[in-house]
Amino acid sequence: MYVKTYKTDKHFMVAACDKELVGQTLKNETCEIKVNASFYQGEETTEDILEDLLSRATTANLIGQKAVSCAVSCGLVDQKSVIYFDKIPHALYFTL
Repeated sequence: MYVKTYKTDKHFMVAACDKELVGQTLKNETCEIKVNASFYQGEETTEDILEDLLSRATTANLIGQKAVSCAVSCGLVDQKSVIYFDKIPHALYFTL
């Protein structure tokens, strides 16, 4: 997986994707998503590191089986809120 983080004064965003998805455009019935290297491709990461980053994130944008499964397994994303693009899971996470 790749992970890239973005910080502002009030927010900490995590973008993560499965490595093999970088550069792909995925579609579902209503829209498409481009897995841009400039947005997602930061450091290679492990599930443990991603889980730590997600626990501190105010926002997360996740795509791919590994990335989304990590967020679901640590209880930050409900499986019911996961959407699919070409059978690839995608999830957004926000704290209020």
